[in-house]
Amino acid sequence: MKKIITIGREFGSGGREFGRRLAEELGIEYYDKEIITGISEHTSLSEEYVKQVIEHIPHNLYPITVGRSFTYVEDNVFKQIQSVYKAQSTIISSMAEKSDCVIVGRCADYILKDLKPYRVFVYADIKSRITRCRERSEQTEHFTDKQLKRRILKIDKNRARYYEFYTGNKWGDKRNYDLCLNTTDTVIKDAVLAVAKIFE
Repeated sequence: MKKIITIGREFGSGGREFGRRLAEELGIEYYDKEIITGISEHTSLSEEYVKQVIEHIPHNLYPITVGRSFTYVEDNVFKQIQSVYKAQSTIISSMAEKSDCVIVGRCADYILKDLKPYRVFVYADIKSRITRCRERSEQTEHFTDKQLKRRILKIDKNRARYYEFYTGNKWGDKRNYDLCLNTTDTVIKDAVLAVAKIFE
């Protein structure tokens, strides 16, 4: 039976590292940023724009109420946003059909639902996530813990909004996953070794 594992994750929880290490441990393909590159090539939109759509835009598809009037995004912008999701679905489906794989984020669990992927959600407490962010990026050294917490929660809010807009499901809800993994005070490498046994 084909191994298709999708990883949803809170920002700073170590979900990306978990997915990469799990793919290495199982000897299967790993897809993450390659999806952005593929969408960019498929739509002729820049990678930065594609990333902005996936991480920030979906809430702008709803009408913005200003007093008693309504303002809508321009039709061509709406079409571009929709084309990004369509390309994303095509690329993720193609990746899953080619071989066993681990796919991080991008609504992959929903897009591949007919293939019944093993759906993992990685989360951690905010203190642990702040620590991980500091360990993995020098850019965070100028942030206070309060500022970094605000940034982390904003990224999570955008991910949840995007996921819920396209899937109709609640992001991070345990009922939508086969395994929810708490990485608070956990060595990711050790967690990978434990989870990998499920697929042996």
